This record gives sequence, C-alpha cells and structure tokens, in this order.
Amino acid sequence: MKSCRVHIMGASGSGTTTLGRALADRLAAPHHDCDDYYWLPTSPPFREKRPAADRLRLMEQMFLGRSNWVLSGSLDGWGNVLIPLLDLVVFVRAPTDFRLMRLRDRETRHFGAEAVSPGGWRHDETEQFIDWASHYDDGSREGRTLTRHEAWLKTVTCPTFRADGARAIVDIVQDIVQALTD
Repeated sequence: MKSCRVHIMGASGSGTTTLGRALADRLAAPHHDCDDYYWLPTSPPFREKRPAADRLRLMEQMFLGRSNWVLSGSLDGWGNVLIPLLDLVVFVRAPTDFRLMRLRDRETRHFGAEAVSPGGWRHDETEQFIDWASHYDDGSREGRTLTRHEAWLKTVTCPTFRADGARAIVDIVQDIVQALTD
C-alpha cells in the first residue's frame, strides 16, 4: 500500500471518530477529526464555525500533503476539494436509538452529568443537539443528513466502504484494512 488516505463519515454518534482513531492506530497513521478544523476553539466548545477556507488551510498545514492519514467527520458542503486526495471513503451507519445513546453518553462524559441534566448549564444545548441528531435519517433538520451524505458519496471518485457502526470496532477495522489491500 503506497498511500493510505481514508475519510470516515457518518451521522453524529455513529462511531466515526472512534473508528478513525482505531484505524489510524492499526495503520500507524495520524488521525484527524473534522471538528478540530470546523470549529474555532471556544469554551464551551462547538459555538463558532471557522471559515471554510481557514479549515482547508489548517488541514493543508497539518496533514494533507502526507501520504498516510485518517480523517473522521463530515466534509460534505465544504471539503469537496479533498475528494481527489482520498484513497477510500468509509460511510458508517448505526441505528438512530444506538447513536442517540452514544451521544448522550458522550455529552455526559465531556461536560459532566450535572451539566447535561435538567437545570444544568449544558442541558438545553445537549437536548437541542440530540434532537438535531435524531433527524439525520429523515432529513428534516438543516445540516448533516443521510440524503446529503448519500449525494456526497456519489461525487467521490475513490472506492467507498459501508460499515455498520454497531459492530465491534476491531472487526470494522479489519474489514477496512482488507478493503485497502484488495
């Protein structure tokens, strides 16, 4: 395998970041997450979007020129210039209830149970985020949706791989490594 530039995408809570880290570890390649480029660093996080040109410039500075990397997150709508660089796109799907359970767990771990509970400083934002994420499949909210992702996948010129995000990460990684060597 002379180069290995993999993009892992899917709905919030489908496991893209966890899978990205695990695949990068297996390939001994650096892992990057779109959220680190998409959002400006704020406290609390995820409040202000970084302009798309700045995202791409940072990615170029950090890793795009390298031959091996794994990028998790969503590029559709702003990262199409990266498509020619990709060797494989992995599309992760998971049942909505499973994703929402993961998201609630992640919000609790990240901000604390008290913060995301009713009356907590992060409660309303967490509930809004969960509500938004719950509409990925039906596409009734603005932003990341199944329909948008499927349309974006049609623009990709490299091979694609579909993964079940409810499966064990180690098994998905093995399947992806096999797809990269086929």
